[in-house]
Amino acid sequence: MSEFDFDLFVIGAGSGGVRAARMAAAAGMRVAVAEDRYMGGTCVNVGCVPKKLFVYASSYREAFEDAQAYGWEGQAGATFVWPTLRDNNAREITRLNGIYRNLLSNSGVQIIDGRAKLTGRQQVSVGEDCYSAERILVATGGWPYVPEFPGSEHAITSNEVFSLEVFPRRVLVVGGGYIAVEFAGIFAGLGAETHLSYRRDLFLRGFDKDIRHFVRDEMAKKQVNLHFSHDVKSIEKQADGSLNVHAADGSVFEVDAVLYATGRKPNTAGLGLEKLGVVLHKDGTIGVDDNFRSSVTSIFALGDVTGGPELTPVALAEAMALVKHWQTGKTAEIDYNNIPTAVFCQPNIGTVGLSEEEARQSGVPVVIYKSDFRAMRHSVSGRDERTLMKLIVDGSNDRVVGAHMVGPDAGEIIQGIAVAMKAGATKSVFDQTIGIHPTAAEEFVTMRSPVAD
Repeated sequence: MSEFDFDLFVIGAGSGGVRAARMAAAAGMRVAVAEDRYMGGTCVNVGCVPKKLFVYASSYREAFEDAQAYGWEGQAGATFVWPTLRDNNAREITRLNGIYRNLLSNSGVQIIDGRAKLTGRQQVSVGEDCYSAERILVATGGWPYVPEFPGSEHAITSNEVFSLEVFPRRVLVVGGGYIAVEFAGIFAGLGAETHLSYRRDLFLRGFDKDIRHFVRDEMAKKQVNLHFSHDVKSIEKQADGSLNVHAADGSVFEVDAVLYATGRKPNTAGLGLEKLGVVLHKDGTIGVDDNFRSSVTSIFALGDVTGGPELTPVALAEAMALVKHWQTGKTAEIDYNNIPTAVFCQPNIGTVGLSEEEARQSGVPVVIYKSDFRAMRHSVSGRDERTLMKLIVDGSNDRVVGAHMVGPDAGEIIQGIAVAMKAGATKSVFDQTIGIHPTAAEEFVTMRSPVAD
């Protein structure tokens, strides 16, 4: 018999933790998972899944309006009922929580409910119970960050936004990343007076500049009031429950809710990592080697807590690579190049590979192809919404090194483009591919004339 209670103890039942636990158990390891709050992780409970459901909900208002041009009458006056969306979402998340529990249990993984803490290099405590494990995997992900300032306690985060008791008539979203632009679109689509505040001159830093400008212009058409170079200084709660938000420029917003989407920090507080000598970076992420091993040989970490791309599919891939490493002894193989991603703002962003700015900085000769058009659907509806598609090509070898889109179903389209880019597709291959007509996606294989520098 082993001297340990488990071969593997996983702290955190998010995407990466669950995948690693299941695969390790399937490989014959005795595995336990401890989770104190979100079975299935952020993505399932307060992230990707409910967020996209809310994006769907917020898109119906425009769909009802557009339907009139197609002969459907009586839909434009539809009323949004917040408790219906909130409660149906909660039921769906509860269903998914049960699925994750069953997946773990059916794999032979022992589920331990509670916040785990490392009390030794091969020892974990949960409440009053203590367990030993040959390996410990930390997969606790990230946690929303709200800076401290006068009244910051009145702000909410993406953890609370899905379960608000009352839908806010007026809302201020603070931030400039994925979550901020997505929720600004959600609130506006559901009928709230919506403001987005960002302290820099343009949101979505790191994305292709054309994409950022295009999304800015499209969001402004959808009743999202954009405030750039805008810095919140304080929040005051009024007697009626409303909030007065004071900015550095002297402006004051009176709103019913302030959502802070100003980034996430590693969820490592109270785990006991420092006491064991686990090296943490300045931002709190856990330092790991190519095999996800920390500075303590028995302790591993993966997913958002290590500071890599904060994407659910990345955590899943890392989990599979780690378990394979344990099985074979070979170095974990993860290719972080050309990872596709989507932002579910409205219209959506889909992107894979290099931005134009990154491509030019790399020193290769860059050839740019772009198409900006109104989608076929809106030729009848008359809605002033446009779609942008862009290809970045390495002129030295004709390889497509970046593909970007803003428009309906951008994520669905870019996923296919990502496969082609992984396979090394050249612009000539794109040109030789026959498009599906009539679709927006066919634009990616019909752009023939490069943009002049």
